[in-house]
Amino acid sequence: MKKSRINCLMIICILFGVAFLQSGSGQEAAVLEISDAAICRNVENLTCVDPGEEFSAQVEKLYFFTRVNGAPGDTEITHVWYYGDTERFRINLAVRSASWRTYSSKRIQAHETGSWHVEVIDPDGTILRSVSFTIVP
Repeated sequence: MKKSRINCLMIICILFGVAFLQSGSGQEAAVLEISDAAICRNVENLTCVDPGEEFSAQVEKLYFFTRVNGAPGDTEITHVWYYGDTERFRINLAVRSASWRTYSSKRIQAHETGSWHVEVIDPDGTILRSVSFTIVP
């Protein structure tokens, strides 16, 4: 009788172990992705206002709006602003849920005409998205 109880307990432990391993192996790591990214003149209520790819040198300030999906809980992304190939600004932004909207802004000097781009980088340093825009005289 004692042996059959031990055998039953062993079988139950083995079944729980197998169930635990299967539940973990069926899950894939959450993938951080950018579902929307745009340069705009303003952000209101976490919505991009007046997006574009070309802006006047008199614009003074632009915003980079980003919608992030698939975040595995609290994490962060980085916005890196480039004027030509020169990094001009970098900021880490918190992402606190699987669906999150955030933005950064950059003052644009009137003489900084030409090509710009902003990259979204994940915590591992992978570029998730790059958005280009132009400042015209």
